[in-house]
Amino acid sequence: MLLRPLLGERRETLRAWLRDQGADWIEDPANADPRFSRSRARRRLAEPSLQDAVPPPEPAPAIRAEAAVGVRFSAEGLAQTRRDIDARALATALVCIGGGSTPPRGERLERLIRRLRDGEDFAAVLCGTRVEAEGRTVLMMREAGELARTARADLDLVPGAETVWDGRFVFEADEAGWRVGAARGRLAQLAPSDRAALGRLPSAARGAEPVLIRDDEGAPVLASPAVRRRDLAPERLRLALGETTHEDDLIAPPWRNAAEAPIFRD
Repeated sequence: MLLRPLLGERRETLRAWLRDQGADWIEDPANADPRFSRSRARRRLAEPSLQDAVPPPEPAPAIRAEAAVGVRFSAEGLAQTRRDIDARALATALVCIGGGSTPPRGERLERLIRRLRDGEDFAAVLCGTRVEAEGRTVLMMREAGELARTARADLDLVPGAETVWDGRFVFEADEAGWRVGAARGRLAQLAPSDRAALGRLPSAARGAEPVLIRDDEGAPVLASPAVRRRDLAPERLRLALGETTHEDDLIAPPWRNAAEAPIFRD
C-alpha cells in the first residue's frame, strides 16, 4: 500500500512549517524542469491569469502514461493500441517494444500510419516490432525473426547486478550460474507448463520471449525464484514521451551492459 498523506498540502505551506521547525528540505529538480509535462503544467497554473480561475488541485489517482498515449501493455509484454494513435507515440512505441535505439521515420512509418488509418487488416514489421491489425484491434510485439537475425548471444547474469536483455527486459539474479537468451530454438525444451504459458501469446511472439538457463541444468525455464525480471518497454515509453510521474524515473538505473541502452537516441 502506498500512502501520500501530504499530497493535498501546498508546497508553500509545507515550506513554512519546515522553516518554523528549523528543518531543511531538498527540492526535486524535476519540479522546475520544462522537459516534463507536470512541471510545464505547474508553471502554467502559476500564471496570474489562472490563479482565480483554477481551484486548488484535488488528489487524483495516477494514470499510466502508456494509457494516456493510447498504448496498453499486458502482463505478457504485448502492447495494444488504436488505429488513430499519434505518429510520435507510435514511433516511440515501436522502438521501445522492438528493443531498439533509433525510432522509425520516413516513408515506412508514414505507410504504416496510412494502413492503420484506412482500417486495413495486415501484419507488418517495423523497427523490430511486429504490428498485427485486425478490425479495431492493433497488437504490437517483438518480432522473433528479427531478433534471430541479430544473432544475440546469451547474457550471463551477475548476482546483484541488473542486466538489460534485448532492450526490453531487466534481469537480476540472486546467485551465480544463470544466463538469459531467446526462447526461439528452445521451445521444445520447455516444461509443459511453460509451453502452455507461451501458448497464450500470438505464435509470432513466442520465440522472442526470454528464457532462463541454469549452467548445471540443461532445460530452459520462463522464470525462477532466484531471478527477478522486469518489463522495460513501459518504462522506456514513459521516459521517451516525457510522461515522468515518479522522481526515481529521472535517475538512470546502473544498467550493467551499457550496450543495451534503455532509452533510445534521436
